[in-house]
Amino acid sequence: MSVSPASLPPVLLHSEAELARAALASPLLSRAVRLARWAGPGTRVGAGGELVDEQLPAAAAELGLTGEDAAAYTSEAWRVAVDTGLVEVTDPEDGADEDAEGTVTAGEELALVTSGSPQDVLGVWLAALETILADASVPDLDDLVDALEEGGEIDLDALGWDPEAEAEFLDGVLGNLYLLTVSEDAGAAAEGPVPLPALAASMIVPDDMGEPTDDILEQVSDAMMKLDDQFRVLEPVGLVEYQPVDEALMAEIDENQPPEPIEDEDVSRYGLVRLTPLGLYGLRARMLEAGVDAPAVGDLADKGADALLDGTAGFPQAAAQAEIEQWLARREPLAAARELLAAARGSDEGAPLRRLRCQQALSLAGAQAEPALREVLDDAELGGLARVWLAEHGATDVPPPSEDMIFWLTVDTLAAQLAAEGNSDELQGLVEGLAEQHSGFFAAAWRVDHPATADVLEAMGRLHPDKKVAKEARKAAFKARSQQGN
Repeated sequence: MSVSPASLPPVLLHSEAELARAALASPLLSRAVRLARWAGPGTRVGAGGELVDEQLPAAAAELGLTGEDAAAYTSEAWRVAVDTGLVEVTDPEDGADEDAEGTVTAGEELALVTSGSPQDVLGVWLAALETILADASVPDLDDLVDALEEGGEIDLDALGWDPEAEAEFLDGVLGNLYLLTVSEDAGAAAEGPVPLPALAASMIVPDDMGEPTDDILEQVSDAMMKLDDQFRVLEPVGLVEYQPVDEALMAEIDENQPPEPIEDEDVSRYGLVRLTPLGLYGLRARMLEAGVDAPAVGDLADKGADALLDGTAGFPQAAAQAEIEQWLARREPLAAARELLAAARGSDEGAPLRRLRCQQALSLAGAQAEPALREVLDDAELGGLARVWLAEHGATDVPPPSEDMIFWLTVDTLAAQLAAEGNSDELQGLVEGLAEQHSGFFAAAWRVDHPATADVLEAMGRLHPDKKVAKEARKAAFKARSQQGN
């Protein structure tokens, strides 16, 4: 499974106990477990392990299923029971009659759903998920039957079905859904569902395309219909919550009528999909298995402060805070503060952002951290942030900072913000405020002995809307670079 970014935003997962309960409550796994408990030596299965037709009514009745889809749902639940090891099917002995049937016994995994750990239960669910993902990549069974040749082989060319391409398409869709679902502000599932057209377009429409062509719109429409079928298959396993495409709209598309422009009030007609907390867990597990860097909040809780500050450097603000809270919860406040301050030192490119995360962590450490902050008051790199912390916590007898320290801390803070957010509106506001409050800022700032001074001044020149002020910033950046070269 693959997604585009080298590193995904961190996700805040529910506890394994909560996820395991959700897995057991999912309709498909719940049915598979019920069938596994119902089955026994007298259960009749074919040579491929499937329930024989004569057995299906009793199995469907066990599940309380009725109607024309009862046999299909029952067969699907049985297949999941077999694939996950909830039941074991022994094939007929070699040389047996071709109509011979296999035998059924309880599988080892069945006991795990009641006596295993939450992780055991989730392992069973992940196996069920793989079965259903494979099913979702298969076209409608009626199409398969129509494509059968006389020898009983499926003509994939006639069907126009490429199994690998279909599986890759679904993996791509789910990867995009993961990206669209994980909120970069909160590190958790986004509140709103994703409209199906947006998800389909994310797979079809090139990033650099302006107005989509009719051909592209038709491809998006076809992808929507495919996804509608696939999400209907995936919902019962608990991966997604899905509101299908409106039946009347589907009839319009089947008649090759181009869909009308989507209005906000009727976007739901086009289908809405949302990953469940269990779905987030499942997709992340598959990404990790495929070697994708898919972090989760809490991954750094048992690591050192250096790993915490470096690891959260690229996290959104709220996700970084959630990670830091879990890290602090496992440590004594004073020792944690000392470890954080030691890890925040450095003159490398990532050091300003480490110090910003250190400030964020220390703001959560509480008053017990005060001795650690006093110990670094004379430190050239940490003395400024220590004074800020002590002032915010109402400490007394704090020596005032020198002018050099104030300017150094200002450059360090701007460098951290630039690394964290780029040319953001917040940073632009900070730049405008600095230039307005300190008329001689640029005349002094270029002399600051900080590795990022020139970069920060160049950024201020880009961001400040006043051309005169921006020119001052660029001149100061040039002087800073000249000083660094000497």
